[in-house]
Amino acid sequence: MVDLKGQYEQIKDQVDRSVLDVIESTAFINGPEVHSFQKELEDYLGVKHVIPCANGTDALQIAMMGLGLQPGDEVITADFTFAATVEVIALLGLTPVLVDVDPINFNIDISAIKSAITSKTKAIVPVHLFGLAANMDEIMEIADEHNLFVIEDNAQGIGANYTSKSGFKKKTGTIGHVASTSFFPSKNLGCYGDGGAIFTNDDALAHQIRGIVNHGMYIRYHHDVVGVNSRLDSIQATILRAKLPHLDRYNKARQNAARKYSAAFQSVPNIVTPSGNCSGNSSICETCDCHVFHQYTLRILNADRDALVDHLNQQGIPCGVYYPIPLHAQKAYADERYNEADFTVTNQLVKEVISLPMHTELDDEQIQFITKTVIEFVTR
Repeated sequence: MVDLKGQYEQIKDQVDRSVLDVIESTAFINGPEVHSFQKELEDYLGVKHVIPCANGTDALQIAMMGLGLQPGDEVITADFTFAATVEVIALLGLTPVLVDVDPINFNIDISAIKSAITSKTKAIVPVHLFGLAANMDEIMEIADEHNLFVIEDNAQGIGANYTSKSGFKKKTGTIGHVASTSFFPSKNLGCYGDGGAIFTNDDALAHQIRGIVNHGMYIRYHHDVVGVNSRLDSIQATILRAKLPHLDRYNKARQNAARKYSAAFQSVPNIVTPSGNCSGNSSICETCDCHVFHQYTLRILNADRDALVDHLNQQGIPCGVYYPIPLHAQKAYADERYNEADFTVTNQLVKEVISLPMHTELDDEQIQFITKTVIEFVTR
């Protein structure tokens, strides 16, 4: 699904030298490389504060802790996403409120958010799923109207641009009150282990979060807030510093690969290609960069998706089903409040979606082989 070795080979000399420099310095935790990466990522995103941490799940949990959400507070998020998003809500004793998603862009459904708001609702967590920016204009308007926090889950969307109704462009992760991201190796900006970060433009919130990530300390052995131990180590930071200047190029390569995939599938009636632009339709705009294609995800109609998975595997083509079971149907998050009729889109998507290889090293020969294999199966 990803070619981490091929990507590494392009920046091998810089990565190897930088890692050895960290080892020789022995500044392994909160060393200069972490602080340099923090500043460089702030500049790239155009955000006031980046607080690095140990992983993307921690980042989301710490963001919620920083906002002071209390047990019983309701947090609305999408049913169709990875479990980490709802996992941290439950871990903090908050009440997850799962809602359906849009059938075209797979992101959280705006009308479903509106219907789910109660007097206990305190936050919305939009996920920029598969790398496509969620409808942040509408989400922020809802949040403003109901005095809610917006916590962007940007684990799959780093580098994507969101163009508002007014024409102003901002990076995903810098629009809500706070955001989280993951630097898991397969992400568009990935390290060689675990890593994550929290973003915010709120000075007071950033201060709170900086204490939380370090055992609640601002001064050593003075624990001012309840915290956790969640820090990005210097070796991962130096790898991310090597990759960050290439992130836009990496994302462009993914976008180009997505266009070639979609062009090949365009005339196949039982394949629905992913939405790739801000308007939400199923074409991929030549200039739009609101989708960075962390995953390239098809919908397979009137064909056996699971049999296609087996067929691709037999042909040596990796693929993934993200996600095979809705969160509301998971044993850990089942709740009698949920009604299956409220999840019609998600329940359909989990039967239809399949993600094809997507990375910066995909070449035309690989794309042609993959698309030919898929088309031959679904049209036979």
